[in-house]
Amino acid sequence: MDRQLLRSQLERHEGLRLKPYRDTVGKLTVGYGRNLEDVGISRDEADFMLDNDIDQVERYLKTVDEYNELDSVRQTVLMNMCFNVGFRGLMGFRKMWAAIARKDYAEAARQMLDSKWHRQVGNRAQELAQIMRTGEVQR
Repeated sequence: MDRQLLRSQLERHEGLRLKPYRDTVGKLTVGYGRNLEDVGISRDEADFMLDNDIDQVERYLKTVDEYNELDSVRQTVLMNMCFNVGFRGLMGFRKMWAAIARKDYAEAARQMLDSKWHRQVGNRAQELAQIMRTGEVQR
């Protein structure tokens, strides 16, 4: 088999789609014809995607002064939240950000818990708020 020839043909015939779409038989597909419903992705692919997503979240948050002034543990809390609600969603936590700017981490944690996000994710929010409050991770 000529791998380079096959790759060239598949790239041309399948086309590259960076967002999931339904193929001609209705299967959820992405990339160069990857059938997500029947094939899915491998653990290595999922890990690669997670690393890319973490890098992207970090690039966004590094544009926020309050984030840059935090210790790494509290930065991790905000990255976790951003991964869940998106950058725009995280920036909507205005009272939390104001508390962070004042270094009032107890209030920042209260604001995290006084949110629709907390009602949606429950224990995740409880854990992250505790870390924001104390600056310590329970292992």
